[in-house]
Amino acid sequence: MQPLMTPTHRPMAVELLQAEIRKTCGAFDLEPMTRAGLVAGDVATRRVGFFDTAIVALDARHVQRGARAIRQDPGEHLFLLIQDEGHCRVEQGERSTDLAIGDMFLVDSVKPSSFVYDGARSNQISIHMPREEMLHRFGQACTGGVAISRNDPLWLAMRAVIAKLLEEPSVAQQLSEAFLCLLGAYLRGSKRNGDVRSAETLLSRALTMIDRHCADPDFGASELARRLNVSERMLQRHFQPLGETPRHRLLNRRLDLAKTRLATPRDAQLSGIAAIAYDVGFNDLSYFYREFRKKYGVTPGAVARCH
Repeated sequence: MQPLMTPTHRPMAVELLQAEIRKTCGAFDLEPMTRAGLVAGDVATRRVGFFDTAIVALDARHVQRGARAIRQDPGEHLFLLIQDEGHCRVEQGERSTDLAIGDMFLVDSVKPSSFVYDGARSNQISIHMPREEMLHRFGQACTGGVAISRNDPLWLAMRAVIAKLLEEPSVAQQLSEAFLCLLGAYLRGSKRNGDVRSAETLLSRALTMIDRHCADPDFGASELARRLNVSERMLQRHFQPLGETPRHRLLNRRLDLAKTRLATPRDAQLSGIAAIAYDVGFNDLSYFYREFRKKYGVTPGAVARCH
């Protein structure tokens, strides 16, 4: 199977690689195969659709996240782990799953977990999804550690969407929405179906609508409330568990889409900053520049020049 990413394995101190993993993924402890204090690996980050993503390459004995680490660093994400090179054994809860190239596992950051490599060279893609939001979308079926079987046709569809997102980030909005729909369909159709609460809650419908219509400049919080047939005040109450308002959710989705496109050299050169801003739902350029800098600490032009 063709890898999704080109891995990087360079000799580095265990402490440095562990620090990079902790900075990117949270409190994990790394144990090397030898006492030399060196591992061959690297950690890179990129935006894949709506999600921050880590590409972790290593040849360690294992990486663990125990109960103590969870207390120090409470879990905030579900990690969709894609084995892109080598192999790994994932242990979470009562589940132990061997991952070969192409296999996927949905890791729950609030549960102790262990990733065993036994010194074999491994490359993994870890897509980070906000846990609270996924709970509202999919219910308890997405928690506790979920192996995604490649015998299910939806596995192939999810892999194809992820590959396309990595290849063409300019279509992040449509493909991210498609990916979440596929993941939800897999979880609802899994053997854990008895644990799934209805995905058609007000919040899950609101999140889906925002993902679908965020690039429409006429689609705002009031229009979202109208389509859901609720008041804006009620809609805001349903967003409180996520720690944001519908307006901020829309704004952040638009900014994420803009940053993804600006970081794609071909897209940024052909379209230009103003066209991209309009394409993702902004109709006021000064507002776009101000909010972009407020969120990312740099100007849109700086992002485009860096790539």
